[in-house]
Amino acid sequence: MLKLSAGRRAKLRYLPGSFQVVEQGDHVLCAVTGAPIPLAALRYWSHELQEAYRDAEAANRRYREAQAAGLL
Repeated sequence: MLKLSAGRRAKLRYLPGSFQVVEQGDHVLCAVTGAPIPLAALRYWSHELQEAYRDAEAANRRYREAQAAGLL
């Protein structure tokens, strides 16, 4: 079966506790590391900053940076 979204970056709207797919794709990029994150593995994001993170360490790092910059 042909998957048209394979290899394409998705665009998401991040919500508290969930997300909505705005444009189909199979991954997003981590805002801290730039690493691709398969949508099935996406567990960490910020609805305030509208960013995704590959793991808890990256999410905590970005949260501290955003707090220090006055973004949160």
